[in-house]
Amino acid sequence: MEENRSTNGQDREAEQIIESGSVTKSSGRHCIHCLTVIGQIEGHYILPEHNKTTKYEHVIPQLVAIEEDPEIEGLLILLNTVGGDVEAGLAIAEMVAGMSKPTVSMVLGGGHSIGVPLAVSANTSFIAPTATMTVHPIRMNGLVLGVPQTFSYFNRMQERITSFVCENSKISAERFRELMTKTGDLVTDVGTVLGGEDAVREGIIDRLGTLSDSMKELCGLIDEKKKTAADDGKLAPKEEL
Repeated sequence: MEENRSTNGQDREAEQIIESGSVTKSSGRHCIHCLTVIGQIEGHYILPEHNKTTKYEHVIPQLVAIEEDPEIEGLLILLNTVGGDVEAGLAIAEMVAGMSKPTVSMVLGGGHSIGVPLAVSANTSFIAPTATMTVHPIRMNGLVLGVPQTFSYFNRMQERITSFVCENSKISAERFRELMTKTGDLVTDVGTVLGGEDAVREGIIDRLGTLSDSMKELCGLIDEKKKTAADDGKLAPKEEL
């Protein structure tokens, strides 16, 4: 009976990975949901089939389910993204930042453009030593009207991203804008490519580390939250009959 239960659990995990690129592990020290954000963030427009994408209409319901599931104690986000839809990515980042459960992000490979807000949205962010983060201004594909309102819209959207990143990390708005508009680092673009140590030094990412470091931090946050909840319960006034 125990073997059948274990096999069924493994089958469900394998199916979950195939369908959504995520998995909930409950057999370890804590019940943790692992969410992967890879390739481009697909938003309001469907990208070509050969593009590796993370669909925001799949991720957002997952985040709601994780927040509401009493068995899931924490969220680990693994990031290796090349950017994508700005509003969709920012929506996911806002959802993560607003979760009550402990969250930890880990940048593997690269965090490009909108990957920066996604990385800093967690309670604690990590980056692998060999990973990079690319910081550059937003841009738009397709028809663009050359009118003042277009540039005003770009500026407002850029400020939304800048404000979110600076509120959820240690980098200042002035330094973040400086990195975005830097020339000479990218061959055909403006912006800056930061290695793992540089991203930590600039204050965008909290720590340099590995997967085990991320898991250890998340378990520590979960334990701390449980202890706080237990202490609050002890201090709660007793109801008088």
